[in-house]
Amino acid sequence: MRVNDKEFDVVVAGCGAAGLSAAVAAAQAGARVAVIERATREERGGQSRYTEAYLRMKSHTEVSDDFETHLAENGSGSVDPELVAEAATEAAHRPALVRALGIADPNVIERLADSAGDTIAWLEQMGVRFDFLPTQFLTKAQPRLLPVGGGRALVEALAARAESLGVDFFYETTASALVQADDGRVTGLKVTGRGNARFVLRGEVVLACGGFEGNAEMMTRYIGPRSVHLRPVCKGGYYNRGEGIRMALDIGAAACGDFGSYHAEPVDPRSGVAEPSIFIFPYGVLVNLDGERFTDEAPGTVDAHYERVTRRIYEQREGTAWVVLDAKHQRIPNYRLGIRTDQPPVVADSLDALAAKIGVPAERLAATIARYNQACVPGTSRPLELDGLATRGLSPPKSNWAVALDEAPFHAYPIISANVFTFGGLKVDESARVVNGDGDAIPGLYAAGETAGLYYGNYTGATSVLKGLVFGRIAGTLSAGRRAGAR
Repeated sequence: MRVNDKEFDVVVAGCGAAGLSAAVAAAQAGARVAVIERATREERGGQSRYTEAYLRMKSHTEVSDDFETHLAENGSGSVDPELVAEAATEAAHRPALVRALGIADPNVIERLADSAGDTIAWLEQMGVRFDFLPTQFLTKAQPRLLPVGGGRALVEALAARAESLGVDFFYETTASALVQADDGRVTGLKVTGRGNARFVLRGEVVLACGGFEGNAEMMTRYIGPRSVHLRPVCKGGYYNRGEGIRMALDIGAAACGDFGSYHAEPVDPRSGVAEPSIFIFPYGVLVNLDGERFTDEAPGTVDAHYERVTRRIYEQREGTAWVVLDAKHQRIPNYRLGIRTDQPPVVADSLDALAAKIGVPAERLAATIARYNQACVPGTSRPLELDGLATRGLSPPKSNWAVALDEAPFHAYPIISANVFTFGGLKVDESARVVNGDGDAIPGLYAAGETAGLYYGNYTGATSVLKGLVFGRIAGTLSAGRRAGAR
């Protein structure tokens, strides 16, 4: 060992919910633990610090009824059905090709669902409180359990416990490469700290340093050149630059998840606050910069469909749309819950005046709204539930809450797609061990959070933070045990 190397049992890259869960679990198991974090101590926590941390659970002990089914249905792209069938067999009997296949492992999904309740109880022992609090979704298909105080409460509670257990934190420090022994075992992490100090932290490694939403080069390489119209949903996302994924792929790790996609959320591009979401759009009309509608604004409950609608916004010119509303939306009970931006709406007494203010062609906007209004049919709208009040003879249709926009003043909010996190990451097994291209666990290497890939196409809402907490805890416990056994 070189003079400037530092010896630990477990080294965790990342200080969000996943990394801190790994650190605490490893320290509780008696391991000597180091955590590296690119941010300062005051800004530690990455995306986790800024999220409300919705959890797809129907109680403190049980996940939602559709949890495993939804994850499985959105856990792969187009794959040979024989391989999918083999992936559902007992893990020990799967061939190497299937073990390394970049689709969601059924055992990983099952472990996540089965471990959720115990993980919540574990966090409650640290003083974190959970409740079914109001969300930004005015309509929803599934329940959401929330930590009181959001993700920041999770970060501070876990960090405080880690500090009390003697975990060493290296702030303003970045991982650059994995260290391996001659037999391929991962034995440490090369890092760069303050003042360009370079050294190695020795120990089993847990990669929990997020995706690559903060890395413009990787975003362009994987998501495509139009990713310039995306931005991380909060400041914490800019710290996530994909090093954890890259360094593991460099030593032969298998990939998992949809590298060409990400979790989309509709936000106000004018705002600099964390997650300035605009979820009021189902009650108005979405138009692009040419003043044309381009999607069904209300195919179902907003919690289940906002991502698909937001992806259509991303497809528009400059990745931008405007939601146009009339005065009636202000009479929807608690409508402000669906508007998280700190910027005011653009308001005008006529559509022509509104078009001038938002920079879309006035004649085209007027024609678009006129066609929409003519397609609305008589009926009573029930804004807090699916009402089936749909347009007639309009393409694209509006399936719910289709009420004419005819009461001034008119309001408009700009919307772009935010990148909450990227989907592509590392393939892990149900024990959070990173597997290689032959489907075998890479000794000494674990991954959790968004560094571990899982999602394809349509995100299973309110599972990301839970995935990080569950598999961070698993990775920390297992890595500590393996290291202790080697001593």
